[in-house]
Amino acid sequence: MDKRYFEETDLSHEDAMKPSVSGYWSERIFVITEDYEIKGFVFMPKTGRKNRMLSDILNGERRFVAIKDAEVHCRKSPVESDATYSFIQLNLDSIILIRPCKEG
Repeated sequence: MDKRYFEETDLSHEDAMKPSVSGYWSERIFVITEDYEIKGFVFMPKTGRKNRMLSDILNGERRFVAIKDAEVHCRKSPVESDATYSFIQLNLDSIILIRPCKEG
């Protein structure tokens, strides 16, 4: 892959990870699948440690990850316009890479 479709440093650390709905933390993530690049927020209960949030999602029993405020870019068809969705669910088996968005 030789082209980045999203600017990864567009958020400060405070915007990338902050308390959200009472009892949950949200974290801005960047996901690559075979067909898509996705940026959005994942949520975890505050009962876990913030620094283990993505590990907990990937190693949990659930096979899908919920992503809120998702920005989706189709990697295989660059002429398609980017789309935004308030909520998507992504099968963990389709993920090639998932990581927190870089700090600005």
